[in-house]
Amino acid sequence: MRVDYITFAARSDRSQYMARTFGEILAGRVLDIGCDEAVLKDLIAEIDYVGVDIGGKPDIKLNLEEIDRLPFDDASFDCVICIDVLEHLNNLHSVFHEMIRVTRKYLILSFPNCWCGARVPLQRGRGSFAFYGLPPEPPPDRHKWFFNLSEAKAFIEHHASALPVSIFAMHATEKPRAALLQGLRRVRYPSQERYLNRYAHTLWVVLAIEGRS
Repeated sequence: MRVDYITFAARSDRSQYMARTFGEILAGRVLDIGCDEAVLKDLIAEIDYVGVDIGGKPDIKLNLEEIDRLPFDDASFDCVICIDVLEHLNNLHSVFHEMIRVTRKYLILSFPNCWCGARVPLQRGRGSFAFYGLPPEPPPDRHKWFFNLSEAKAFIEHHASALPVSIFAMHATEKPRAALLQGLRRVRYPSQERYLNRYAHTLWVVLAIEGRS
């Protein structure tokens, strides 16, 4: 699997990376699920953009956990985007199928590798990691699912075999490290699956929808 070495210090950095990496398919009518501040809207000005979220600056305010169906017709968008959102939803599976329904050409997804962020605090026996744990007060948002990169990849491969979709692209992103450290890590963990589960922070996927025009 291809690996890009990059750090996302802010959520907007992910949108910028996506625009650079997948710009050729971000065209026509685009739906941004969990758009937050709708950064992508200004990055690619020529698209017909619709953003949905519970907060931020969406075009349509929507709580994804309170719906059974996205308020759009079948195949009504050329491209649907869902970046680091599904892990926040109890109804992950139904929202995933809804995105397939409303997409005409492509679905762009990213999944966090939860093992990567949890590894060091667990090894050291101290500290915490974002979106999990037991805060004194109810948090405004949290992850509902804890999975590694292999599980996210298997989820996509299962649906690519069961639905009229194909995997157009799939790669991981990892924080840039010194060449020597990266080489030592590769020697210690020669299995790519184990290495990526330990060190890659995000899985990026593009699904192509079959039989729609």
